[in-house]
Amino acid sequence: MQRRSARLVSTLTLLTAMAVAFAACGSSSKSNTSGTSGGSGSTTLSLVAYSTPQTAFDAIIKEYQKTAAGKNIKFTESYGASGDQSRAVVSGLETDVANFSLAPDMARLVKAGIVDASWNSGPTKGILTNSVVVLAVRKGNPKNIRTWADLIKPGVQVITPNPFTSGGARWNIMAAYGAQLKQGKTADQAVTYLEALFKNVPVQDDSARKALQTFTGGKGDVLLSYENDAIFAQQKQQAIDYVIPDQTILIESPAAVTKTSKHAAEANAFLQYLYTPAAQRIFADNGYRPVVAGVAKADEFKNPPVLFKITDLGGWTEVTDKFFDPDKGIVAGIEKGIGVSTSK
Repeated sequence: MQRRSARLVSTLTLLTAMAVAFAACGSSSKSNTSGTSGGSGSTTLSLVAYSTPQTAFDAIIKEYQKTAAGKNIKFTESYGASGDQSRAVVSGLETDVANFSLAPDMARLVKAGIVDASWNSGPTKGILTNSVVVLAVRKGNPKNIRTWADLIKPGVQVITPNPFTSGGARWNIMAAYGAQLKQGKTADQAVTYLEALFKNVPVQDDSARKALQTFTGGKGDVLLSYENDAIFAQQKQQAIDYVIPDQTILIESPAAVTKTSKHAAEANAFLQYLYTPAAQRIFADNGYRPVVAGVAKADEFKNPPVLFKITDLGGWTEVTDKFFDPDKGIVAGIEKGIGVSTSK
């Protein structure tokens, strides 16, 4: 009997360990219960976001829970590659507030009836934060990487995530492509540039934050990155610098409350708080460019000589079909040519 009991305990212990390990897979998630929330009358909101703004949201949530509107609000948070997060919400991941790295991931929720089609009708067109694509380099920039042309030189390793899972990767690619056009090159020449660029990419992680970890871990000479991710790495005492190329794209990250939220009033109150100067200041402290006037300090963020938008390249609907269709898109063809998966 003792042996049988021992075997039973051992089996239960093993199953518990397996369950914990399984739960740890996929996008990162956490529960934030700081502040005075708790007990009867409290509400829990589910925040689902792309991989990079976790530190900013952690700080914002703590401040929000000190306000009258937020004192009885708890949060669960989930972070991961933007495309993966968007598809998870469509598949049933409970979500009250969503923040993705690009508009098509929000459009997927609109198509599924989860987010209202008017999500982008406000003063900022639904955009919560801005950033720009930069070239993150090793401290001191030992390979003297300054321009887009430097990225396709022989022997230069470029780190960028997989564009079929990561919204950040799509911004990187369109920054590189658009920069060629702004330099006066033809569309065909810009595509040829992308082909040369991807030959210098040794690995493609599934999210921008994982790509940053790969780079700070020692792989690669330059990282195509959100400016805020480069600033985040510097704040964490990582030995990197970054260069804003003369031509780059403005990154616009959307946020919205879901129609399926069981706590619409509380979710909308939190979304409104994200646009207050206090919250936008926290975003700025974490490297994001505020979308609210007067929040950024003088000379806090520098603009390149040419700063273009995705609308200058046709907008996300046209760009997604032309470049990122997994079967016929330009980037899909490039990826397949070098043996990289385009499955989502």
